[in-house]
Amino acid sequence: MKVRFLGKMETHDLQVTVPGPGLVRLFPPPQEEELMSGFQLLTDKGSVYGDYRGYTTVYRTMEDGSVILSNDGRIWSPPPPPEVVPEPEPPTLEEVKEEKSREISTACEQVIYSGITVETGEGFEHFSLTEKDQLNLFGKQAQLAAGAEQLEYHQDGHPCRYYTAEEMQLIITASMEHVSYHTTYCNALNMWIAGAETVEDAESIFYGADVPEEYQSEVLKDYLAKIMGEAGKEVQESEEVS
Repeated sequence: MKVRFLGKMETHDLQVTVPGPGLVRLFPPPQEEELMSGFQLLTDKGSVYGDYRGYTTVYRTMEDGSVILSNDGRIWSPPPPPEVVPEPEPPTLEEVKEEKSREISTACEQVIYSGITVETGEGFEHFSLTEKDQLNLFGKQAQLAAGAEQLEYHQDGHPCRYYTAEEMQLIITASMEHVSYHTTYCNALNMWIAGAETVEDAESIFYGADVPEEYQSEVLKDYLAKIMGEAGKEVQESEEVS
């Protein structure tokens, strides 16, 4: 395109493009003093068909040498560098221990609440042991102590029925052992967590893991011995049957 800068007689053959509102791009760039005057586009016969007299601010000089002018005083500025987000600090050993203790306590609660299965006169029945269920069973224990011979109760998902005193005692005993064992086991896990010397050691502890002997209380050792004895008895009975 033929371009004539205002106040000049000579013309230039330049590429003129519009990269955005209020912007015009010239290539190759004219002299700096010419850029400050604005310009007009001319036909081959010299007639004006485009007036850019307001484009007097160098908005940006491009890598290819072309110049972008603005008509409102705007000057390009590079975008700020992306914000550098610092890497989060790794958790401390104490923070890991606190989180692991919460994890263990939640798991223990869920296992206790999931309940037990007891063989009664009606076959195998399952009983949840939420806090409400445990309180209810304490009440049944009081009824048994008062001499009740049948007690109303229900297994999960079934209507109430009458249980004999013997059946109810089986349910209560199994429930108390279930709660007591898992409470004792959870306590031992927390002692193990407290004794962990590294983050890796603390993170490796989970509900269901075998507690090292140095963190086993006497109560837990008794429970584990009983569990092992019952398991051995079951194996022996199975072998005798086969």
